[in-house]
This record gives sequence, C-alpha cells and structure tokens, in this order.
Amino acid sequence: MSVTSVTHLNFRGDARAALGFYHSVFGGELAAVTYREAGSAGESDEADQVMWGQVTAENGFRVMAYDVPSRLPWERGANSFFVSLRGDDAAEVRAYWEKLSAGASVVQPLGPARWAPLYGMLEDRYGVVWVVDVVSGYGR
Repeated sequence: MSVTSVTHLNFRGDARAALGFYHSVFGGELAAVTYREAGSAGESDEADQVMWGQVTAENGFRVMAYDVPSRLPWERGANSFFVSLRGDDAAEVRAYWEKLSAGASVVQPLGPARWAPLYGMLEDRYGVVWVVDVVSGYGR
C-alpha cells in the first residue's frame, strides 16, 4: 500500500504553461490530460485545457495542476491550490476519506469517475480543499 500527498495548483487557462515552466525548472516528466481527452469537454473553448497534469522529477519534486472550468468560481490567488491525496489501495483511500470528511463540506462525494476508480473532493473543517483518489492510468 502506498499513499502520497502533493500540492495541486489551480489555474484558469494557464495550467499547461505553468506545468511547462515547472518542468523547465525541475526537469523530470510532464504529463497532461485535456478535458477533451478525458471525455469531459463541457465548454468547447475549454476542451483543450488541462483537466489533470503533473510534473514528477527524480529529485523528488512533484506538483499537479489543472484549469478550473469557467462554470466554477476562480480568482487568481484565491483557492489557488488543493492538497491531492492519492493511493493505490481503495480501502486505504476510503478510510482516509472517512476521517477527513468528519466536519467537512463534501464538494464531490467519493465514488467512481471516468478517470479514476475512486475520486472525491471536500473542504475540511479548517477550510483546506482535498482531492482524494485512487491512482489510475492517468496518475502513474
């Protein structure tokens, strides 16, 4: 069993550029999946924006990022990050979710998603937003 926590940065149309910048600084591998590629195109002008992306470097640096869809509120500097909790064992991830959700406001209930066996989002009792998921082919 394995679980990781990583900063998940939120942008409005700049995720690909930001990931490219961090990749140029830290090296490693850059991966990005667009809303179109994930089957979640929604607004046609946002279909090629990043639904999920990450830079992972051998030196231990790791950051995730996405473009917040226009249907959701976003303001530069406000809600600019999530904490991403990812694991490969559904039971372990579900147990963390249950504990984190005590006193939390659930944004997206933990359940299957097109891109992950389990995915959920909540704002904990301290105002920190967590995205919790079980690793799939996108996250490896």
